[in-house]
Amino acid sequence: MARPLRISYPGAFYHITSRGNEQKDIFKSNRDREKFLDYLESATRRYDAVIHAYCLMDNHYHLLLETPSGNLSRIMAHINSAYTLYFNSKRKRFGHLFQGRYKAILIEADEYAKELSRYIHLNPVRAKLAETPEQYEWSSYCYYIGRKKAPEWLKMDFILGYFGRELSEAKKNYKDFVGILINKQYESPLINVISSTILGTQGFIELIKDKYLSAQKEDRDVPALKTLSRKITIKDIFDEVDRIIKEDKKLSRNIKLYLSRRHTAERLDDIGRYFGIGGSGVCQAGRRISGQLEKDKPLAKTIKKIESNLTRMKV
Repeated sequence: MARPLRISYPGAFYHITSRGNEQKDIFKSNRDREKFLDYLESATRRYDAVIHAYCLMDNHYHLLLETPSGNLSRIMAHINSAYTLYFNSKRKRFGHLFQGRYKAILIEADEYAKELSRYIHLNPVRAKLAETPEQYEWSSYCYYIGRKKAPEWLKMDFILGYFGRELSEAKKNYKDFVGILINKQYESPLINVISSTILGTQGFIELIKDKYLSAQKEDRDVPALKTLSRKITIKDIFDEVDRIIKEDKKLSRNIKLYLSRRHTAERLDDIGRYFGIGGSGVCQAGRRISGQLEKDKPLAKTIKKIESNLTRMKV
């Protein structure tokens, strides 16, 4: 089996998941969950990990993790190995607790951190373990909305910073942000992950590839590298938008502007030449579409569909 691609550097953000071997439970008691949280705390203290959000389900867990020291493998070895040792010792068992290696998706934090935090906190609701996320004890959500006093090792300021300058305002707005999707059908933000490895705009992907993967590009054992090397072009975007949106020319143009900035590494001025505007006009159009997405669900669904189709072009 080809090994997964690991991209590690100081300041990287990841969505981490790890599942029980053969889909079996990794948490069988509240004490197990408390012990796992102890290992998260010790990872922040010993290995400089930053935990932004978490959710402990029965047979897997989710983390939104930052690595200021660029040491993902050491952090995860500590968390999973220490917890496995505890779990096996307590139950006098031997062997693997987790199913293979943990899954680590590198994310562009400014684009996806708040969406992924919501996705993580809504896990118990999707699994029908709770009607609302605050009813579930084993996630970081109650701390985010001020229901409980947060442990010092949980860092919420980055995500809450998107929701207001005052802490009380930010917590209220964050609760509204999460609550709007309770009992609603919505697409996972992970749908746009490239080759199970990276989630971000095309510009972010190109930056990571050029800065951190150039030395690995001939490694045939890492198929994700081949996927990351394929680029979405402005022509791809034009063709896909024209295929989906046939009548509304103004909407079609604005979506093309938005996606060209989001999914290509072209400079703003170069994108603008396709539309007869300057780089600042590209920024303004992108902001207009971004502002509409939270309010206009049909528009958000249409753009997600186009993005999904563009992503599949790269695979």
